[in-house]
Amino acid sequence: MGMFDTINTSYDLGPGFWKRDLQTKDLECIMSLYWIDPTGHLFQIDYSGTADFDINAAVGWNVTSNGNHGKVRPVLLTKILEVYPAKWDTLYAPLPRKLIKFIDGVLQHEETVSFNCVDDGGISRPR
Repeated sequence: MGMFDTINTSYDLGPGFWKRDLQTKDLECIMSLYWIDPTGHLFQIDYSGTADFDINAAVGWNVTSNGNHGKVRPVLLTKILEVYPAKWDTLYAPLPRKLIKFIDGVLQHEETVSFNCVDDGGISRPR
């Protein structure tokens, strides 16, 4: 599947897309975290520098919180992203996808992507 970025949304994007983690490969593809607030603004969440690594000869590496907090930054993005749920348990329905359009980091439009797949079961039909 490769690397992707995760977007948590508080904006209502419709059934299957509200208040859940979404994945996309249209941003940085370095497993970054993003958030869409209830008004449709896009933010990047950064937890770097919030933990320290201690070396203990008996235990090995130990990760400890250092008291720093993460940062939330607005992202001034103008782009169309294809997003899909990070977890989809419904086996009888295809994975839904949406195209969401941002202008200067504000959600402008969203639409569901539909695929017109035809499966004839591999049966050849006489002419």
